[in-house]
Amino acid sequence: MLRLPALSAALGRTILGKAEFLNPGGSVKDRAAKAIIEAAERAGELRRGGTIVEGTAGNTGIALALLGNARGYRTIICIPDDQSQEKIDMLRALGADVRVVPAAPFTDDANYYHVARRTAEKTPHSIWADQFNNTANWRGHFESTGPEIWDQTHGTIDAFVCACGTGGTFAGVTAYLKERNSQIRTVLADPMGSALYSYVKSGTLDVEGDSVSEGIGIKRITENFKRAKPDDAVRVDDLAMIEMAQYLVREEGLLLGGSAALNVTAAARIAKTLPKGNTVVTILCDGGARYLSRLYNTSWLAENSLTPTCDDLSFL
Repeated sequence: MLRLPALSAALGRTILGKAEFLNPGGSVKDRAAKAIIEAAERAGELRRGGTIVEGTAGNTGIALALLGNARGYRTIICIPDDQSQEKIDMLRALGADVRVVPAAPFTDDANYYHVARRTAEKTPHSIWADQFNNTANWRGHFESTGPEIWDQTHGTIDAFVCACGTGGTFAGVTAYLKERNSQIRTVLADPMGSALYSYVKSGTLDVEGDSVSEGIGIKRITENFKRAKPDDAVRVDDLAMIEMAQYLVREEGLLLGGSAALNVTAAARIAKTLPKGNTVVTILCDGGARYLSRLYNTSWLAENSLTPTCDDLSFL
């Protein structure tokens, strides 16, 4: 757990980030992958020499490949072609069988999620990890991430803020924290183009805009998200996310991915609504090295009208 000293001082509230980018696989998805594999092993569905198939934006695939290598499993990863090249290269370096498919809406049968399901059905001695609806995902966070946050803050946490991809992290952590203290404010951070903000606010799955963020935001309610305990939601646009990513490098010495920057942006905005001295915890999902060709590439940012201009926190 890291305290963000510059941001905390500027806001007059303590902002803490769970440093999930320090996991062996470099992201928070290590926890979901571990929980999914162990649940399949306990159920007798996965045995040494078997294959793990998954559709992923990258980080879950990396985690599954690492753990699969360590435990004697093959991995087949279906990933959409709109994800960073760094993650695709990492998957191949780990020995995964990587199937890059054209990006398509979930309603399209060519969507990477459906491709992964069909691939698993055709692959002998395999499991489909199905991180979106496999409830071992949220349960893993309920049993690890949530208790760790509670212990590391000694229970002195006023709010928890986090984005959702599968919903596993947010669901597991909020379910655990609400059991310990129902007064902890739990807030969903959502990018543009996702329906979860609307769902939390009004119970509808309305979508507004789009986002370049990877691995977060979704237009449906997963089995994992159904376990979440949200009090509120905040929406963060891409430019604010990019501005925060640059701020974190410049002021905190942290090179983080877009989802982490979005989380910190949302955490800061929620912190400003709370009394001074309060503590807000968020998730630093992964590092920025996997996004050098995009989020930290001046040409790419300019092409997408996302060139940061702030040298302070005015973007909040």
